[in-house]
Amino acid sequence: MRGASATLVLAGVAAYAVVQYDSGSRARPHCESRGADPESETHSLTPAQAANAATIAAVGNSRGLPERAVTIALATAMQESSLRNLDHGHLDSLGLFQQRPSMGWGDEQQVQDPVYAANAFYTKLLEIPAYEELELTVAAQEVQRSAFPDEYAKHEDNATLLSGPLTGRAPASFTCVTDNDPTPADPELLRERLEEVFGGRASVERRGDDDFEWAVTLDRAGGEADGSPGWELSHWLVAQAGVLGVAEVVHDGRHWVSARSDQGWRTAEGGTADSGASGDSGDSGGNSLETVLLSLVPSVE
Repeated sequence: MRGASATLVLAGVAAYAVVQYDSGSRARPHCESRGADPESETHSLTPAQAANAATIAAVGNSRGLPERAVTIALATAMQESSLRNLDHGHLDSLGLFQQRPSMGWGDEQQVQDPVYAANAFYTKLLEIPAYEELELTVAAQEVQRSAFPDEYAKHEDNATLLSGPLTGRAPASFTCVTDNDPTPADPELLRERLEEVFGGRASVERRGDDDFEWAVTLDRAGGEADGSPGWELSHWLVAQAGVLGVAEVVHDGRHWVSARSDQGWRTAEGGTADSGASGDSGDSGGNSLETVLLSLVPSVE
């Protein structure tokens, strides 16, 4: 009887969840990343974790660092905070990397800023001779000085699954399922975030007179960063969609639409997205390999 009752309760909870999200034909909000091979395994994470991971990768790319540096940073943040921007930790440890103000990492506000925290991590990593040739857990430990130096290694596979797409090396291999109730966009906030995260690499143009239809071009980072800027930006936008009100992303003949986000990246019909986002011509859906077309969720007056 107890077993039957428990089964009925679980079935009821599952049915409730299905009803809640089937109204928008979507599963519960989450993000997934996979390798370049479409048949490869996936790594699933929450939208908040994905947004932080995408920012860590963008900061590393914008500094011209190799993908290995991004993988090390992501694995470190996975271990230290589970990619959550924590306001607490051991002693005075805070933020994604659990950096301690008392140890010279910055003040409390700074180490809880994902862009600042990622930059601080990379700066320390670059001080380690030949860090790219070290085992990941050794390189991470040289930066962090953790009491558990071997724990970073267990995150290497998942960090690698994230770093490929988020650096732009693996096209259309990172996607998110968004909530049924989209967040209205604040165009100025999105401009500020692009400037802050990509260090001046992003330039924005409105498509026509609509504040909510944009073309964003991301300059190549240079250095050892060799992924596609367009896919780097596209994946970052998808990761931030739930927070910044991104409704649609079009790039390289593919598009992602928040209202049908459970379908992931799809081929853009005729090189354009269903909502009418369009470019001039070409195999990349009317936009160059550095340019991404996007639509934002209009603000409700």
